[in-house]
Amino acid sequence: MKIHTLDTGLFKLDGGAMFGVVPKSMWQKLNPSDANNMCTWAMRCLLVEDGGRLLLIDNGIGEKQDEKFRGHFYLHGEDTLEKSLRKLGLTSADITDVFLTHLHFDHCGGSVQRRPDGVLQLAFPNATYWSNEAHWDWAVTPNPREKASFLKENILPIQESGHLKFIDLQKGVPDALPQLREIILADGHTEKMMVPLLEYKGRTLAFMADLLPSAAHIPLPYVMSYDMRPLVTMTEKEAVLRRAADENWVLLLEHDPTNEACTVQHTDKGVRLAETLRLADL
Repeated sequence: MKIHTLDTGLFKLDGGAMFGVVPKSMWQKLNPSDANNMCTWAMRCLLVEDGGRLLLIDNGIGEKQDEKFRGHFYLHGEDTLEKSLRKLGLTSADITDVFLTHLHFDHCGGSVQRRPDGVLQLAFPNATYWSNEAHWDWAVTPNPREKASFLKENILPIQESGHLKFIDLQKGVPDALPQLREIILADGHTEKMMVPLLEYKGRTLAFMADLLPSAAHIPLPYVMSYDMRPLVTMTEKEAVLRRAADENWVLLLEHDPTNEACTVQHTDKGVRLAETLRLADL
């Protein structure tokens, strides 16, 4: 098995929204904001090569949104998913499976692309797209608070293509995804977000999605205002971080602008950062 992190570009989100009740005087030291209170965040994905299959976990915001939409989020940086794939000698047509932790636009927008004639089509034409039925239903009939994060043009073409498969949450990891060891479900950020675990070079890797957007979010009160159920997030995050510290997991960070991954440790103040690292260091 080979595992690669793929950078798909950077965007900006309001610092207060990203850190919730934590005051700016504290979070500003962790991720400084610009004059508009916006902080830079990564959209980092994971590619798993194993047994002739290429599993892509999340895929960033994509490139089909209009300039007005892009202007809200200040998309910047030189990286795109296609560029990152090309560095590995691959194209989007080589991807065999796309695992979507959840369907917020910054995690699944790259699933679908817009042709010059305006028609929407799968960005990964040969891939099976994996979600779960509970989260899918939540996304296609969104609540008013979360509606802006679930864009129909990112979601419905997947199902219409016939390439969508649902993971049976009662059974856990499907036989078709042997690269994964376990799927942790999290309901705080959104309904039935999936956090996949993998075994790699004798270590457990957890792709943390929005359960832990960055290393700065390790302390329990550091919870995003975007989360639907922030108290549930705190409980879920505490349980996962305790396991991670006990078992020396490597936590892969999707949105951290600086750090690809980190480990955590038990301290007198609770679970805290142990070290930051790159996947290539393993």
